[in-house]
Amino acid sequence: MENSKSMRNWLEAFELTHPLVIAGPCSAETEEQVLEIAHQLKNSDVSIFRAGIWKPRTRPGGFEGVGEIGLKWLQRVKEETGLLIGVEVANAQHVKLAIANDVDVLWIGARTTVNPFAVQEIADALQNTDKIVLLKNPVNPDLSLWLGGLERLYNAGIKKLGVIHRGFSTYEKSKYRNIPEWQIAIELQSKFPDLPLICDPSHITGKRDMILEVSQQALDLNYDGLMIETHCNPDKAWSDAAQQVTPDALKQIFIDLKIRKETDDADDYNQKLSGMRAQIDELDSKLIHILAKRMKIADSIGLLKKERNVAVLQSKRWHEILGKMIDEGEQKGLSEEFILKLFKAIHQESISHQEKVIRDK
Repeated sequence: MENSKSMRNWLEAFELTHPLVIAGPCSAETEEQVLEIAHQLKNSDVSIFRAGIWKPRTRPGGFEGVGEIGLKWLQRVKEETGLLIGVEVANAQHVKLAIANDVDVLWIGARTTVNPFAVQEIADALQNTDKIVLLKNPVNPDLSLWLGGLERLYNAGIKKLGVIHRGFSTYEKSKYRNIPEWQIAIELQSKFPDLPLICDPSHITGKRDMILEVSQQALDLNYDGLMIETHCNPDKAWSDAAQQVTPDALKQIFIDLKIRKETDDADDYNQKLSGMRAQIDELDSKLIHILAKRMKIADSIGLLKKERNVAVLQSKRWHEILGKMIDEGEQKGLSEEFILKLFKAIHQESISHQEKVIRDK
């Protein structure tokens, strides 16, 4: 993807003094609903109005979108509000209909990004288009798959490209609907620093009361924009009700967000520092999560030892772990002293957990 610097041109053409905002309902439900939301977003920081026309559902029987008729409703949005309009496309037929109805922005969803055949079909249908095309990350945390989809679109002569980070599916319990795995998006950003990067906090959180928190985290990591699902009556939305905010709530989010601008060397320093600190905060949270999982396994080991009447401390096993971790730590640039202190603390906590299990009746 040579000359990727030109990819930022479409974003700069908006001449915004704030991050790009894409907003609108998860699903277009009725013409009245679509127009009501659009008019409430007209005089705000929103530049692109989004609405789900075709909705890929995990299981059959759910609301799968109104289909082609919804594109006519979006045309009215553009005519009456002046907002650009955007929809998700999952195949070549969707692309054909979206272009025929003068849709400005097309994005490829996470379930589609995971399928290279589907992405290639869409890329072929969009060959040399001047539309803005955005690619969401695949549902699974696979940077190569994300990059591969991006390359397919770029090789089709599509220059107005960007990516959307919407988090990754997991079987683990988490406060997120889709865990952010910020480091994956950061790595993509480091490979293509001029590629517009947009955060979708609605799908990351799955909860409207976390939208501000995740949006701020994204801006601290130098994201270029946000895609936020918005509905006049979220609790009665036909899909993803819990993660949608009202237009008024969205406007309040814009007010509460801290936008860091590059105006001088000091601001540049603070912006970079904030971004790196946000990365550290995310990694620290992961460390706590991993340690908690480790201690749950220690509890299970303690229960097994209790059943078999085996001593908690297994010196041979402990020294094997320590030696292995010292070697791995040195390979990663971590001192032996640090590894000793860290794993002695972890080992002591593990012993405490096992002893508690054995003591409990």
